[in-house]
Amino acid sequence: MKRKITYTFIYIILTIAAFVSVFPFYWMIVGSTNQSIDVNKGKLTFGTHFLTNFKNLVNNYNLGEVLWNSFQVSFFVVIFSLIVSSMAGYGFEMYKSKGHNYIYGAVLLTMMIPFAALMVPVFKLMTFFNLIDSLWGVILPMIPSVFLIFFFRQNFQQYPKEIIMAARVDGASELRIFFSIVMPSMKATYAAGAIYSFLSSWNAYMQPLVIIQSQKKRTMALFIANLASGYQPDFGLVMTAVVIATLPTLILFFTLQKHFVQGVLGSVKQ
Repeated sequence: MKRKITYTFIYIILTIAAFVSVFPFYWMIVGSTNQSIDVNKGKLTFGTHFLTNFKNLVNNYNLGEVLWNSFQVSFFVVIFSLIVSSMAGYGFEMYKSKGHNYIYGAVLLTMMIPFAALMVPVFKLMTFFNLIDSLWGVILPMIPSVFLIFFFRQNFQQYPKEIIMAARVDGASELRIFFSIVMPSMKATYAAGAIYSFLSSWNAYMQPLVIIQSQKKRTMALFIANLASGYQPDFGLVMTAVVIATLPTLILFFTLQKHFVQGVLGSVKQ
């Protein structure tokens, strides 16, 4: 009897938690099918204005250009961030020295620095390199990821060191060992890192806000923020834009979900 009561209580808590988690997505989708006035009223049933909202969004705004800007930023951030962070994590784990733990600890401490404290230095640095109002001015500061360095190092701790030693004995260079042996055997880890990096770059707001100054270089986060600003924003358009912005992240997650859990758990596929 006590076990049934316990399970019932757990199921109730899980149901409430699931509802709280799913409701914002439901409201977002429902809002995209309604007019702005209906969204303001809190209408929770589906409407018939999704196509109208979508047509207004495409006809009145450069949606394709904004999506292309965001895809460029996310693509290059994911590629370079995975390479740089995985090589850094590999180096911290495979190459030992007297002070490498202190250096690693100092790197981890930088996670405590909020971006608000880095905005002025980043802006000054991008100004020096003439990258203000450039997508590369957004991409370059986002490539180093302390979390991904930590994530990859934790996974490399489980990697069989005997494989690397055998490759060294056979005369393979360190770069060949990393790119030909280590990377292909850790697809799950890289898939999890790619999802994290893509979500971070796709949803980034402060970094593009500091660097981007023209309408043509706006990313999706800036575009949605501009739609939602003003005295009378059209919340139907805003919800439609949010739905469109959410689709790439969902597609990427469901495409890589088979590897995601394994990567988070730190498994290595031999």
